[in-house]
Amino acid sequence: MSEPVLIVGGGPVGMVSGLLLARFGIPSMVLEAQPSRQLVGSRSICVQGDVLDILERVGVGTQVADVGVTWRRGRTYYRDQQVAELTFPEVGDRAFPPFVNTPQTVVELLLEQRVAEEPLVDFRYGHQVVAIDQDDSGVTVRVSTQDGELELHSSHCVAADGARSTVRDLLGLPFPGLSYQDKFLITDIRAKLGFAVPERRFYFDPPWNPGRQVLLHPQPDDVWRIDWQVPADFDLAAEQSGDGLDRRVRAVLGDVDYEVIWMSVYRFHQRIAPSMRVGRILLAGDSAHVMSPFGARGLNSGVSDAENVAWKIAFDRRGLAGPRLLDSYDVERRAAAEENLRVTGETMRFLVPQDDADRAHRLAVLQRSVTDPDGSAEIDSGKLAEPFYYLESPLTTPAYHHDLVRFPREPGRARPPIAGVLCPDARFDSGRLRELVGTQFVVLTYWCDWQPRPGWERRLVTQPIPIDKDGHAGESVAELYRLRPGSLLIVRPDGYIAAVLDEREVGDLAAAVTAALRRATGWSDGSTEL
Repeated sequence: MSEPVLIVGGGPVGMVSGLLLARFGIPSMVLEAQPSRQLVGSRSICVQGDVLDILERVGVGTQVADVGVTWRRGRTYYRDQQVAELTFPEVGDRAFPPFVNTPQTVVELLLEQRVAEEPLVDFRYGHQVVAIDQDDSGVTVRVSTQDGELELHSSHCVAADGARSTVRDLLGLPFPGLSYQDKFLITDIRAKLGFAVPERRFYFDPPWNPGRQVLLHPQPDDVWRIDWQVPADFDLAAEQSGDGLDRRVRAVLGDVDYEVIWMSVYRFHQRIAPSMRVGRILLAGDSAHVMSPFGARGLNSGVSDAENVAWKIAFDRRGLAGPRLLDSYDVERRAAAEENLRVTGETMRFLVPQDDADRAHRLAVLQRSVTDPDGSAEIDSGKLAEPFYYLESPLTTPAYHHDLVRFPREPGRARPPIAGVLCPDARFDSGRLRELVGTQFVVLTYWCDWQPRPGWERRLVTQPIPIDKDGHAGESVAELYRLRPGSLLIVRPDGYIAAVLDEREVGDLAAAVTAALRRATGWSDGSTEL
């Protein structure tokens, strides 16, 4: 099959989708409605460490990290007093820090340069989708260009065309949710603040923005992102015409020289489409879900959508996907979106309380935080983005009951390495685990002799990695993954653990691995013929 996968939307999610498909040798055509890239403002700025691993798999993760700012300290203030401090550990043996602040505009430019180098990705500006249809043979898209309309056909279509998605509208999908009435003034301001190390600051009810909050985030080149919560009737033009904006900025930055690079006023939204899959059309990123930016879960979740959808389309195109694999995209990534919306919704209830009970709770927590550290722990300024877990996915061979019962589901908790969790990174003689995943399944064996069967399994699995042959390093890896002798771990192309199997528990290890691989690729459990 030579026709390219159609990707609607040339933002980060669309470009990452195309570049990931290229790793499988699958061509794509990225259709961007705008005539050129709109490099306005920083927009999303916080890239999570595990997402940097995904970006590294398409060739830009290290660049995104190198040009960004790594911050490891976050301070929280109530009125004029610091009430909490968050500190991230040093990187250590990890490839990337937990978070890097790199403006979305920079990420997009790096991705576009990489796309230009990739012959399997055909990026087209000025291609506005005006109609879409599908049948059992694939998807047909009609596109308007400056040279007239043209019709394109493909096996699959990825809709990554943003919150105002044309594809979603053409499919007749609603976008239910809510919008907040309070506005947020978002600015990029260049100034030298003299901080010893970059840090984030969150101000609740400061004297210069009473009853609301202000967030200060570092960016490269002495640029700071400042977000003010402002009333629904806030008038930016009026602030700019007088000295209101200058007073607002100086209240945060003090008496320093500054330059306003960009500013805009937003209302935040919490919305999700009823399905992220309609036949051969799959919605990713903001076209499927939008959420408030506190916690940096928007762009990060969109890139994770791209990785999930890319390997499943690739397996479908290569004849390796069972009838449930594409369905699992909606199951897995919709669950992740719903969790992100739940977490950001709780944050917005604290930041923008909508009723007397929430307002009273917020005030009580903030007042108690001045003297009580436990009160500080209840302040919700945004739970930072983290990988979701697919414990209930139809692709996951269920973990043992005692592991599922004890599994920590609260945001910010370390996840044990059980089936359904993003596999912790580790170093082997053959390289980092996160470098080895991507186009096939990876199987780590520990004192067992499993080998893929000829044919289908050989197409799925790279040569198994016997971690017991790695000496002392292997013992450390086995301890990290909690493997006992005679067991193995199966890792999906997106780095998630598909199964952890112990020959003492499953009996016939070869049969159990085959069943787990069939499950992880969407084939029915009862079938033995492919």
